Amino acid sequence: MGIQNRLTDETILADLGARLCAVRLSRNLTQAQVARNAGVAKRTVERIEAGQSAQMTSFIRILRSLDLLQGLELLLPPPEPGPMDLLRRAGRVPRRATGKATSPTRPWTWRDESE
Repeated sequence: MGIQNRLTDETILADLGARLCAVRLSRNLTQAQVARNAGVAKRTVERIEAGQSAQMTSFIRILRSLDLLQGLELLLPPPEPGPMDLLRRAGRVPRRATGKATSPTRPWTWRDESE
């Protein structure tokens, strides 16, 4: 299926839970073993695998116990500025957001459409 923007939050949580469950089963681990290794309650593992909401720290602990933590790097890679950003900022890293849009505020159209 794959995770996409058009999916609901509940669908994405269910998919992530099913993936965690599949990894756990492929390693022949019980929910109790994963919970003990992660330092969370067995009910927390059950809830996450069932696609229910849980605390982020619990999710991270379970990923760590299954040796999947490095996958978060793919989920949210560190931001890399573009070449024009580097030139504009002269190598300085922004410390706060200005709130100004970085892209044009009105959508681009063909010239003949606006006339």
